[in-house]
Amino acid sequence: MAFSPASRLANLRRHLDLTEAVNKVAQINGIGGSMKVKVASEVSQALSLGRAVVALESTIISHGMPYPQNLQTAIEVESIVRENGAVPATIAILDGTPCVGLSLEELERLASLGTSARKTARRDIANVVARGENGATTVSATMFFASMVNIPIFVTGGIGGVHRHWEHSMDISSDLVELGRTPVAVVCAGVKSILDIPRTLEYLETQGVCVAAYKTNEFPAFFTETSGCKVSCRVDSPEDCACIIDASFKLKLGNGILIAVPIPQEHSASGHIIESAIHKAIKEAR
Repeated sequence: MAFSPASRLANLRRHLDLTEAVNKVAQINGIGGSMKVKVASEVSQALSLGRAVVALESTIISHGMPYPQNLQTAIEVESIVRENGAVPATIAILDGTPCVGLSLEELERLASLGTSARKTARRDIANVVARGENGATTVSATMFFASMVNIPIFVTGGIGGVHRHWEHSMDISSDLVELGRTPVAVVCAGVKSILDIPRTLEYLETQGVCVAAYKTNEFPAFFTETSGCKVSCRVDSPEDCACIIDASFKLKLGNGILIAVPIPQEHSASGHIIESAIHKAIKEAR
């Protein structure tokens, strides 16, 4: 993705004196003053030079699996990002300070905190920061902070969606609203079939979000490659993805993009078993 000279200069000014500190504290100006966001020096330097940076959420670390498997997974995911030529930026709130890019010690601390770290969506950010608490960011909060420091790409397992029987519960994930108002491209494996996938896609359309599927015409269902729901946009290469992201940002559409990548074929067999169990549980719950 191309970066204009003006945007590179703006990033460079924002991330000056990188070699003099391990982390850069960025001042984000708002109506009532400024907010401090700690940006890891590796991330800050990559942004200033126009290199690829990939945002990662932290709820999967604290709430997704037990310690130490959560730490091992977090380290492995960051390694995969690096092996593919980008800089990982795991996002979390530690002691009330939003952090973009975590050190190994910070990853270990978050992993060991587990569910005692607050699961933090956009609605929770101000509360967690004001109280000086530890927060593990969900999709919506991760998108918010990624956009704040100009990280355009965010990779996660799956996003939230419209829940079944939403007309009674009004249970619609804030992830969908965030995608409608925050210019970050989210790459994921779709949404779980326990959610209402057709209505999730309908809601995203209402929010003006481009939903693309990678090398398929069908939206994946997280554990399986197919959901029975067609998408309006298909991408067949990283270059296709980059072109759409670049066009969206240059047009200043102001919303996100969802790129859904199906589960790899070698894992789809176990995915179908999980899928069957989900459908059985839903049927028994009625």
